[in-house]
Amino acid sequence: MTKSADRPQVLLTHHLKALKLPTFLAEYEKVARESAAEGIDHTRYLLRLAELELIERERRLVDRRIRAAKFPAVKSLDTFDFLAIPTLNKMLVVELARSEYVIRNENIIELGNSGTGKTHVALALGLAACQKGYSVFFSSAATLVNRLMEARDGRQLSRLQAQLTAVRLLIIDELGYVPLSQAGAELLFEVFSQRYERGATIVTSNLPFEEWTSVLGSERLTGALLDRLTHPIDPVDVDVAQPAIDVVVPDRVSHHAACRAAHVHVAKAAGAASDVGRNLPPIGLSRKPILEVPIAVVVLAIVRSRDWRRVCVQEVGDALIVQ
Repeated sequence: MTKSADRPQVLLTHHLKALKLPTFLAEYEKVARESAAEGIDHTRYLLRLAELELIERERRLVDRRIRAAKFPAVKSLDTFDFLAIPTLNKMLVVELARSEYVIRNENIIELGNSGTGKTHVALALGLAACQKGYSVFFSSAATLVNRLMEARDGRQLSRLQAQLTAVRLLIIDELGYVPLSQAGAELLFEVFSQRYERGATIVTSNLPFEEWTSVLGSERLTGALLDRLTHPIDPVDVDVAQPAIDVVVPDRVSHHAACRAAHVHVAKAAGAASDVGRNLPPIGLSRKPILEVPIAVVVLAIVRSRDWRRVCVQEVGDALIVQ
């Protein structure tokens, strides 16, 4: 009699394991008791179990994506001390954490000295992307280049390049801390080239664009790399009295409009800058210039000193006013 009574439970356990429903197996008896006590019918009972299974399955998927990302540490914006850096544009960073730039295959470039929180922000954005369901891979620039060179020597380069191209968000940290060999710089360029308009990339660097040549060793290669990294986004340096910042503006905002809103220098690949706003008439702005930027823009401004420059962002219709 006992064996007969136990048989359905044994079979149910076997079937749930075969169907890979571990949460069903772990929770069905508990939920059955709760449903009976609350007078819930069998349909709602099954709905509760299905919801628990989906929640747990998504949690495991997120954990799997986080492990695959190879983060050196798991950090979120919740652990970022915005009060310690009051000039950081919190609203902008929170907007980026929605990960919509990943859908559009747009890039984020973080420029600033050590200690300005670039890596923490990059890790937090990477974690947010994992939670949104996107594949992420994190690496320092030097480590990535070493892996590429080892893969080339081991005749595994094509395989590694395919993996880097397939990931939805690639985070390259600390570009500029260690000069790269010619071969290493060329391999890194290939990564950017193969990901061009196929995936989103975050790059953090302690160097402004005009100094990237010292890392990559070639003006030609630097120009080509920046072209892949910033297109269809133009790097724009807004010249104001306070310390310079680097912002990134997509090309759907015309250069003419941008220059009319501020005294603007468009950073050229090899480090030169042209005063594209020199001959444009003033438009009667106040002391602080403003620049209209569409909502879709990917912008992260970090000053080149240890303090973050204030960037006031105000939503106006379908545009942001960056001040």
